[in-house]
Amino acid sequence: MTTCTPISDAIGVAVSGLSTEDFRTPQIADQCRELLHRHGVVVYREAHISDADLVTFSRALGEVVVAKAGAHPDYPEISPVSLDPAKSHLAGLRRSTIFWHADGLMDAVPQKATLLTARDVADDGGDTEFANTYAAYGALPEARKAELSAHRVVHSVAASQLLLNPEPTPEQRAAWNRSPSREHPLVWRHLDGRHSLLIGATAGEIVGMTPEDGRALLDELLDWTTQPQFVLRHRWTVGDLVVWDNTGMLHRAIPYEPTSPRLMHRTTLVGEEEIA
Repeated sequence: MTTCTPISDAIGVAVSGLSTEDFRTPQIADQCRELLHRHGVVVYREAHISDADLVTFSRALGEVVVAKAGAHPDYPEISPVSLDPAKSHLAGLRRSTIFWHADGLMDAVPQKATLLTARDVADDGGDTEFANTYAAYGALPEARKAELSAHRVVHSVAASQLLLNPEPTPEQRAAWNRSPSREHPLVWRHLDGRHSLLIGATAGEIVGMTPEDGRALLDELLDWTTQPQFVLRHRWTVGDLVVWDNTGMLHRAIPYEPTSPRLMHRTTLVGEEEIA
């Protein structure tokens, strides 16, 4: 029997009782879209979805990103996520995922959603946390909302990498700067009438503010958004599948050892809504 249980008022719903075959049906995809809109994060407990069904389910939810590098050898839509270079060609880039971030904010149209399933888990650490920026924005005083709506924010690879390496060499800085930065409104006004905050590790400066004042505002908003009432921490069990709305959720990985067996298989949905 399938059950759906909200995890908290602000974020997350747990779904139990599904097996890999169920994810081939259009009804489960329709339900997932509805749950994502209402809860932001959908946790399918111990679903043990196969790679083939993960791709099928992802395609039922939207257009799937085909990985340019480090893809699964049999399924180019799947990216293995690991700190072990033998399991993931992008292992070295995963270190920055310990900081709160949303994916694709250097793009005009950020990624719509992410699906992540656990093939192996860490003995210590490796949980994933999510923070609901829809809910965090909605809880702000009206005057504060109006103030924030006037600001614009610049997102870049360099901003996130400086968190790991605050004193880069000129060569490292030049490499980061080869990835284009992107200026967005600080508050995303969605087509459905909701609003979310475009913050996180890639947010490096507020247009028109001094670096110090801009950093202070971004840190204040991140602290507000990652309060316990807006956050879900998922402790992985092998077979779990988690789907989250990337347009309004921040996420981060709790640190774990590079030698950990932790291995996730991830698919990503192409964005459908430009930031306005």
